[in-house]
Amino acid sequence: MARIRDGLVWLLQGIGIGVANVIPGVSGGTMALVFGIYEKLLGLIGDLVKAGLLLLRFDVRGFWTAVRQLDLVFLFWLAAGVVMAPVLGAKIIPHLLEAYPEESRSLFFGLILGTLPVPWLRIKRHDWGTILSLVLAATVSFVLVGIPPLDPGEPGLLAVFLSAALAICAMILPGVSGAFVLLVLGMYAPIFEAIDARDPVVVGTFILGAGVGLGSFAIVLKWLLDRAHDLTMAALVGLMAGSLRSLWPWLAEDRSLLAPDTGEGLGLVLLLGLGGLLISAGMTAWEVRRSKQA
Repeated sequence: MARIRDGLVWLLQGIGIGVANVIPGVSGGTMALVFGIYEKLLGLIGDLVKAGLLLLRFDVRGFWTAVRQLDLVFLFWLAAGVVMAPVLGAKIIPHLLEAYPEESRSLFFGLILGTLPVPWLRIKRHDWGTILSLVLAATVSFVLVGIPPLDPGEPGLLAVFLSAALAICAMILPGVSGAFVLLVLGMYAPIFEAIDARDPVVVGTFILGAGVGLGSFAIVLKWLLDRAHDLTMAALVGLMAGSLRSLWPWLAEDRSLLAPDTGEGLGLVLLLGLGGLLISAGMTAWEVRRSKQA
């Protein structure tokens, strides 16, 4: 019974991570941090890549030994949720962002803002070094998410592969949205059109690129967390904070910031932002309480 409950929780966490990856400006890495599984997930991905390298060297015995040490049940349910989310959201979320941009961004702004304390509380020493790391990462993130989107025309398979590898690296960085990277590269609409149309060639190429990028970058991040945990975690918090620029409800087409629109829709925009903040603040309080009990 406990395993079924755990599997359901991991599936829902995977869906949460997957949905976050669909939304430009929201990162799946952010959700993994909020759920308290970020470092475990990075470790598993890194170990999985190392096992795959053993297989490429035809070390079958070493491969199976490495695989048996992995928490494959956790990885299976989480991956199932991550894969399900873009398929379920390929039509709904892009439509909401296009039809109700200010309302959608306001909701997501509140959701992310309320989760910022979660990774910050995982830092053991809050000194000047961690604060500087946070500020620098926030500044870089703030500048990057203000880059206007490109229009590459009809993308080829190489462009799909490379954009997937780059976007997946962003997806596992809290605050750096993989969907936003696709948007900046002009690949957001073509990729989700291919998912919606069930195009096996484009989707397969995208998955291959994502796999290569994920395996490589997860090992680097895990190495950084093992050797400079607090500085790395502070940088991740900064990335989250700086990325809030991309979720500011009032954005121009070139992604520059605008003053709030004082029209009749202002009340709903503010209400959704407050609602998102209250939901994420509740999630944060639950995570803090759970961490203290663990």
